[in-house]
Amino acid sequence: MDYVIVGNSAAGIGAVEGIRSSDKTGKITLFSDEPYHTYSRPLISYYLYGKVAEDKMYYRPPDFYERQGVTARLGTRVNSLSTAAKELVLESGEKVRFERLLLAAGGKPIVPPMPGRDLEGVFTFLKWDDVKALEKTLYPGVRTVVIGAGLIGLKATEALCHRGAEVSVVELANRVLSAILDEVAAGLVQESLAEHGVRFYLENTVAEILGEDGRVKGVRLQDGRELPCDRLVIAIGVSPNTSLAQGTEIEINRGIVVDEFLATNVAGIFAAGDVAEGYDFLYRQRRVLPILPNAYKQGFSAGVNMTGGRESYRGGFAMNSIGFFDLPMITAGIVKPEGSEFRELIHADAAKRVYKKVVLREGKVVGFIALNAIDRAGILTGLMEKEIDVAPFQEHLLKENFGYLHFPKEYRQEELWKGVLKHERA
Repeated sequence: MDYVIVGNSAAGIGAVEGIRSSDKTGKITLFSDEPYHTYSRPLISYYLYGKVAEDKMYYRPPDFYERQGVTARLGTRVNSLSTAAKELVLESGEKVRFERLLLAAGGKPIVPPMPGRDLEGVFTFLKWDDVKALEKTLYPGVRTVVIGAGLIGLKATEALCHRGAEVSVVELANRVLSAILDEVAAGLVQESLAEHGVRFYLENTVAEILGEDGRVKGVRLQDGRELPCDRLVIAIGVSPNTSLAQGTEIEINRGIVVDEFLATNVAGIFAAGDVAEGYDFLYRQRRVLPILPNAYKQGFSAGVNMTGGRESYRGGFAMNSIGFFDLPMITAGIVKPEGSEFRELIHADAAKRVYKKVVLREGKVVGFIALNAIDRAGILTGLMEKEIDVAPFQEHLLKENFGYLHFPKEYRQEELWKGVLKHERA
């Protein structure tokens, strides 16, 4: 079998390992427009911060491709795809045939068509090269505006502050991290960042990037105010990189539409990771889930199925484990429910910046926020994944001592036997 993978991050690497779990000898060719050995994209802010050295950025050991029998064509851009001919056309004009193809090209930064975006000093914050280019231009006191108060924008903000930059954040929503936090939790996070000198301009956006002699010198906000800056980081968000599928028969919604086996509607072509639109079993609909563990799991299942297997991927859900200036948080699933079928359990201690929220539907946990109190988050995640009915013990979910002791007897026994079997295999 001749396998081709476009993408070199979590989904692509998962696919390599999925293929090799079933097919030890098939030819695997992997393409990436970046020149780097596979690395972990969530670490780029820690690289800029100085927490992670270059040799710790990599997602797999240096000999990964060799051990897996992969021809890795790094720094090679794929320009187009012909589904009828089953071939890719590279930027060089070379044509590459495939029997099975995985599209795992990830996402691309959202950059609105604002005036001045081509000025020197304007950066995006998605790839390693973005961070390396930004790093070269930093100095203590450099005035920086970050557009976007989502995960990417705030991780960039934290790193920039550590590097001595003066940072202002512009966000269209009424709060930071609006996709993963409610108003109360977001307010606590914003307070923490403000204590480190970050200024916020919420419910606003950049209407124009101002420049002088070809370099950025400031931004004009939608409300008319002007903020002087020497650097601008656009971190509004990421959209699925569906460019190869566009103009083909492959079905695209927001991302490339896949079934439970990660197959597209075109035979022999699969998609996984941030480019794919798979099933979110908490929202009960197809969604793009740009989360690294989800991308790997999708990629692995896709790899198995590319070999002829039938490994079903039941779906995933969004989950984030992050922190800003030593304020840790874990959020997952539905955190801003709408509808009478949901119930919210909340514990808040503003003085300690502790906030815990559990969202229930039909007696099951479908979402939670754990801010500055993350010890029991793993248990909550397990309850969500296994869709356990928590109604008999829901009053214990927010307690500090919440644990397996509160679970039904049959579930405790199941978890106990799992632990025993795991110990015996170790």
